[in-house]
Amino acid sequence: MDGQSDSKSKTRYRRVLLKLSGESLMGKQSYGIDHSAVRQIASEIAEAVAGNVQICLVIGGGNIFRGLSAAEQGMDRATADYMGMLATIMNALAMQNALENLEVETRVQSAIPMMSVCEPYIRRKAIRHMERGRTVIFAAGTGNPFFTTDTGAALRAAEMACDALLKGTQVDGVYSADPKHNPDAVRYDNLDYDTVLAKNLRVMDASAVAMMRDNNIPIIVYSNQRPGNLQKVLAGSGVCTVIGEA
Repeated sequence: MDGQSDSKSKTRYRRVLLKLSGESLMGKQSYGIDHSAVRQIASEIAEAVAGNVQICLVIGGGNIFRGLSAAEQGMDRATADYMGMLATIMNALAMQNALENLEVETRVQSAIPMMSVCEPYIRRKAIRHMERGRTVIFAAGTGNPFFTTDTGAALRAAEMACDALLKGTQVDGVYSADPKHNPDAVRYDNLDYDTVLAKNLRVMDASAVAMMRDNNIPIIVYSNQRPGNLQKVLAGSGVCTVIGEA
């Protein structure tokens, strides 16, 4: 996916789900929410929305609380996972605030009903929001313990009939090994779902990859560390890894 393109006039995708890790909201901090990092991501989303791309988001909660880590330290797994879901709601509200400061109409829908702060998740209502140009942030994962936000993102992408699931990471695609620790790691331009699962490449949880395979929704892994990368990916250019059918 190389070359130059005007992302505002040429977009390959009509509707996408953007999956972000909670860590992407930390910026250079070691914990919590860095509002400058949130604003940077929000500005890219706003530009994409201005280019008539319908966007929904799922944001992890690892910058605040990681359920699996707490469970490994002895906390009841279900309780830990519910706490992690609450962290994703905090991140969703922070992103909503940043987007609305940029005049992007936004709705947060939570899989755990929390009527005082956001809408409950209603599939048809979420679709209607996006059709009206609003950005929808899905919070609290699937609403169930033992499922990650990767699986929640895949589920929502399928339910929203998205053209692609974009996963913003700290690296520019999928590698054969961790490029931060292995200088010989090879980056893939294209992969099929079964290869990702067979090689255990850890792009997303296996259940999430399988769900995208079963619904024929491509997964696009790109770096969200550089401004402008989201626009390039939406336009069909830029460095990334596309995971799809063989």
